[in-house]
Amino acid sequence: MGLLVLPGLAVVLAFGIWATLALSPAWLALAVISGLLLLVGLHDVLQRRHSVLRNFPVLGHLRFLLEGIRPELQQYFIERNYDGRPYDRDTRSVIYERAKGIHGELAFGTELDVNEVGYEFVLHSTAPREPEESQPRVRVGGPDCTRPYDMALLNVSAMSFGALSANALRALNAGAAAGGFAHDTGEGGLTDYHLEGGGDLIWEIGSGYFGARTREGDFDPDMFRDKAAHPHVKCVSLKLSQGAKPGIGGVLPAAKVTPEIAAARGVAQGEKCVSPAAHRVFRTPRELVLFTARMRELAGGKPVGFKLCVGSRTEVLAICKAMLAEGTAPDFIVVDGSEGGTGAAPLEFEDRVGMPLTEGLITMHNALVGSDLRERIALGAAGKVATGADIVKRLAQGADYTNAARAMMMAVGCIQAQMCHTNRCPVGVATQDPRRSRALDVADKSARVLRYQQATVAEAQRIVASMGLPGLHALGPEMLHRRVEHSTVRTYAELFTWLEPGELVGQAPRDWAADWACADPDRFVPVSTTLPARRGARS
Repeated sequence: MGLLVLPGLAVVLAFGIWATLALSPAWLALAVISGLLLLVGLHDVLQRRHSVLRNFPVLGHLRFLLEGIRPELQQYFIERNYDGRPYDRDTRSVIYERAKGIHGELAFGTELDVNEVGYEFVLHSTAPREPEESQPRVRVGGPDCTRPYDMALLNVSAMSFGALSANALRALNAGAAAGGFAHDTGEGGLTDYHLEGGGDLIWEIGSGYFGARTREGDFDPDMFRDKAAHPHVKCVSLKLSQGAKPGIGGVLPAAKVTPEIAAARGVAQGEKCVSPAAHRVFRTPRELVLFTARMRELAGGKPVGFKLCVGSRTEVLAICKAMLAEGTAPDFIVVDGSEGGTGAAPLEFEDRVGMPLTEGLITMHNALVGSDLRERIALGAAGKVATGADIVKRLAQGADYTNAARAMMMAVGCIQAQMCHTNRCPVGVATQDPRRSRALDVADKSARVLRYQQATVAEAQRIVASMGLPGLHALGPEMLHRRVEHSTVRTYAELFTWLEPGELVGQAPRDWAADWACADPDRFVPVSTTLPARRGARS
């Protein structure tokens, strides 16, 4: 609809010229104004820097006008209208400015209330260091892995073809290739758009087994083996659940299931594509562990892991018991926080289901440490990771590396219009409409992805250096502080129990003992079954 502005202006210009010549010179003003606007519109369509202007010539300038009036109007119109639950203004500015290569300093200090309960911070040192010059890497690959991978500190989190446009995926992958970080494909299949940029890929397989699926919807081991052998596929991830909608499958509206997407996923064109809530290939923790081992074998020894939004702690411990019983384990686990999510999901699931990333990450880290499995399993964190401070926080809480989805979308031009499920994304990021996605210039946006990732990791390294630490590996929970009352501050080492290696296998501490005792490697136990029956409970 935005492109209709140009022919409309052309008609007005023609009328203005005719009216000036035939009726009165007073109409000259209309001809001049419409002519100038038409020139602006033509420039907007031809330029490649701003997707909004390419899709909405002339009209799109209203958005940039509001962004230029800081802070009151920008905060009111842009954040409230575009973002139901947005990043705060400073975070949004950091993402956009780093992606564009603009310095991220802000005037007049912090806008956060440092006396508010929940405020978190780290302490600098009187003897700070110089930051590391190169980005650190995390080795992913346990003793059963023959082809380990060195993971970057910040990577592109899972976003599928179908949820994102082809051009958005091209930009993300080209940026990952240029920066040497990984790009998670999401569960929508391994497509040419993931492969053509040459970036390192984490191929995600969900409960629909898209891209490695039989006609009946089962896992196809031969198809999986062939695709996992591609040299750009560095790791394989089994998706158990995601932060935006834990416990239910993903949904791709029928309007987005184009012939290309149908072919990539192995589903019917033009029909709503729904992933099952649960996997068919396993029903117990033991079967899950054995299936990940089978995937690693089929993938030729490449690292294999799984992603989940943490639910019951008993079930996490049941998976750990299954690893111990079978003598094998995944090479990595990615914890997705319930606050994460880039696409559409039911409001109740977004807001009220699943563990937030802090609790989920600490739970998983402690479970692996207490089971004496932590050294063989790399731990990733995903869920509203956007800034260097976020990276520092998650590593202090137990993660080895981080993944970002929403921030990467914003780096390629997402304005959080919250129209992902309508196929009418105004900037061509989350749409399969070719007229809208053409506005996203791959070369420009891939450079933005690269700049954003490099600047954010560099800022994390600078924060750690200001703390006097030799590197990010030296972070620990005692270094992260939270205000728990207006006059009381505690470190994460004080707020949470931190298990010692093998402590659960020996004598489990009192606050973990009941869950450890209930954990069964041969069944997933809902949390309610570990509690006494309540009065009046329904059968």
